[in-house]
Amino acid sequence: MALAERISVDDDRDEGSRHSADVVLGDDWVAPDSTVEKELRDSRAQRSLFSLNRSPLTRKIITFNLVALNVLVAGILWLNSSRDTLAVQKANALQSEVELIADVFEAQLPQDVPVSLGTSDGIDVTTTVQGIDLRVGAQLLVYDAAGFLIGETSGALPPLLSAVPEEDQPTLISNFLNGVWRTVAGFFTYFSSEPDLVLEDKLRRMIEAGDPTVTRVVSGNGAHGETLFHAFSPIRQGGAVLGTIALVSPATEIDAAVSAERERVLQMFVIATLVSIGLSLVLASTIANPISDLADAAEIGRDRNRRSKTTGRIRIPDLTARPDEIGRLSGALRGMVGALYDRIDSNEQFAADVAHEIKNPLASMRSAVGSLRMVRKEEHRTKLLEVIEHDVRRLDRLVSDISNASRLDSELVKEEEQEFNLLDLLGNITEFLGQDAEKRGVEFITDLPPRPILINGLEPRLAQVFVNLITNAISFCEDGDAIRVWARRRDNRVLVVVEDTGPGIPEEALQKIFKRFYTSRPQQDFGNNSGLGLAISKQIVEAHGGVIWAENIRPTEADVTSEPLGARFVVGLPI
Repeated sequence: MALAERISVDDDRDEGSRHSADVVLGDDWVAPDSTVEKELRDSRAQRSLFSLNRSPLTRKIITFNLVALNVLVAGILWLNSSRDTLAVQKANALQSEVELIADVFEAQLPQDVPVSLGTSDGIDVTTTVQGIDLRVGAQLLVYDAAGFLIGETSGALPPLLSAVPEEDQPTLISNFLNGVWRTVAGFFTYFSSEPDLVLEDKLRRMIEAGDPTVTRVVSGNGAHGETLFHAFSPIRQGGAVLGTIALVSPATEIDAAVSAERERVLQMFVIATLVSIGLSLVLASTIANPISDLADAAEIGRDRNRRSKTTGRIRIPDLTARPDEIGRLSGALRGMVGALYDRIDSNEQFAADVAHEIKNPLASMRSAVGSLRMVRKEEHRTKLLEVIEHDVRRLDRLVSDISNASRLDSELVKEEEQEFNLLDLLGNITEFLGQDAEKRGVEFITDLPPRPILINGLEPRLAQVFVNLITNAISFCEDGDAIRVWARRRDNRVLVVVEDTGPGIPEEALQKIFKRFYTSRPQQDFGNNSGLGLAISKQIVEAHGGVIWAENIRPTEADVTSEPLGARFVVGLPI
């Protein structure tokens, strides 16, 4: 995992997490005008509820909500259980009625005498048919065994239960949709090669297609779209089938009930559609408008940068009070922009410090070169050449340290962390640097635990930190002093401590020692250090999620005025 993934900004997530269950409605938690740019305030003033139709996000929200609603309504209309129940009841009643009519014919047939229905031999079909009373809309047709129509009649009795009058409960939506459906269906069936059949022929085909010895009921649609039930029952004499009774009855009451129920569903669908669109617009306003504000603020900054206009910093709208992802996004963007400006300020300050640090040796060299032209004595020339050589070495060290510091950020971002044993790293460093310390008469003590301590990080960069700390300690120690490097594991952290018995750190330098280009070395060491070593070490440690600090070692911690016994640098790294 790259170290860049650990660099984050404070986006007020703790505050947002406490309100994660709240509901945001309307334009709640809109950033105040005082925290946004004038261009953004003008854009808000021109915004209205109907301007949301230009937002692709709004159109998607409305479309998805309506699709779900349409699927629900279509499922309700398709799974119409009440219509199926009424149809089953109607079919059972019609089946019983056609069987009773067939029984009327069979009761008039003579026993053991051949009968022909077509010639009215043995039974008067016409008189029998005319004597049967049917309800309005029903039709009775009698066919002989050869399929010829030998009698028919239509119903004249009023229905027992009238259908719901249309004037009492109009079905405008259903009628309109039915009309559209019939128009569309008629267009596709206009060129059908099969001609429309009259009722007589149509029933004859149904009789021929079915079993003439079985009573059955078939449902279908009439010429005007109404539901029709066709019931067939054989006329038997003994085991022979003499003919077939065909009874056609419209399901007016079923169509009326279904139409009324469908009308209520469609009316609720229209109301639900309007409510869904309204709520979608409100929802879209709480999502699209804040996101639009954030995008507008970013575009304003982009356009200003493109026009090279320096009119102050770009302010991202503060929506962190929202208990949702938009609040988190606003906080993250504000933190990111703030971190970007801090980085810009840091780079500008770094550039100014670099210019100041380089200017000092250049001024010294310029003065020495000017004096070199005027001196006559050889010893003066030698002294000036030594000054120039010292300043050249100082510039070389300064430029090298500045180059390393400037590359550090990009390297920390690009390089990938790896797991390694911190104790092996410290052991190799102390073994090498301990020899240098002993050559200067400095006692070097290493105190490392026996068990390995594994951490994730950039091993070369952490090695640079410990080398800087140990070499600094060696440079401040004299003959007879001591340096101790020890490490201990504390819960989920490891502490690496470098302490010495040198002169310690001046109190006024404790708060400045990790700043760039700051150094508190003696005058005789002036120019030998750039003051970037500890600043670079601090940057590396913090990029690893750790901490580093410096303190003086005193005889008693309670007496801060006592003479220090040495200096201590502590590095804490996560495990």
